[in-house]
Amino acid sequence: MNNVSVITIFYLSGLNDKMNHRLILFSLTLLCYCAILLVNISLILTIISDKNLHEPMYILLCTFCINGLYGTTGFFPKFLWDLLSPVHVISYSGCLVQALVMYSYACSDLSFLAVMAYDRYVAICRPLQYHSVMSRQKLIKLVCFSWLTPFYIIGTNIYLTSRVKLCSPYITKLFCVNWIIVSLACFPAETIVNNIVAYITILIYVFHGFFIVWSYICLVKTCANSVENRAKFMQTCVPHLITLITFIFTLLFDIMYIRYGSKNLPQPLQNFIAMEILVIPPLMNPLIYGFKLTKIQKKFVGCCTVFIYFVHI
Repeated sequence: MNNVSVITIFYLSGLNDKMNHRLILFSLTLLCYCAILLVNISLILTIISDKNLHEPMYILLCTFCINGLYGTTGFFPKFLWDLLSPVHVISYSGCLVQALVMYSYACSDLSFLAVMAYDRYVAICRPLQYHSVMSRQKLIKLVCFSWLTPFYIIGTNIYLTSRVKLCSPYITKLFCVNWIIVSLACFPAETIVNNIVAYITILIYVFHGFFIVWSYICLVKTCANSVENRAKFMQTCVPHLITLITFIFTLLFDIMYIRYGSKNLPQPLQNFIAMEILVIPPLMNPLIYGFKLTKIQKKFVGCCTVFIYFVHI
């Protein structure tokens, strides 16, 4: 029992100590992180600097990109450090904070996707009421909901995890995952509340998914009878739909692997599965919106070019 309370650090065993070409992997990871920073910051600055883009859809897109930066910052700096370090450790409190960042990022992303689906539903299905429904006050409330609610829900999960007595400091991933920390518990009976709250959390965000599906069913019904609405759907809803499918696919794949995945998979494949939700959505989302939405296409490309120029200098 005394050994349980002295765990102050965790060992991340996702990286093989004998792994070759670590410098090459470090360079590729750094390049990927820089690309994520470039496209997200460029899109954020494009929207902020142009008053014509201060509309609900673009403001939501801006906050969506900020959330992507929040999630990736919780992973990439630590991972880059681990690639250059012979020992891959993280403090107990640091591990809980990282798990909080990872999970709240994913849940906030889904919340923003739900709010963006609602915005498109109102814009296309109820156009005359759009400005009254999506007022500035309503938009602020929706943004706060999308950020604060996941933080509170995941914070509750992490708090319950912090009360569990652990018997092992070894985490078989590249970063801290709440479910894996809970699985290190000495007494499984102590994790019953954790499991209940975790499944309630999953259920809450499954309902987010159902809401998005309902929004698109209404959108498709409305657009089927109007050429103008079909054009609006193709321009503004298709990027959102691609983003949604990409995010849902990567998230479900990661959840299924964490909960039920086989440990017999090769370590590089395990690492790819773990990283995909932190690489694909934050990198692809700004590109999808930046090149598809005509209002920001030219300005986005120009902002990226200027940003690269100043970085090069």
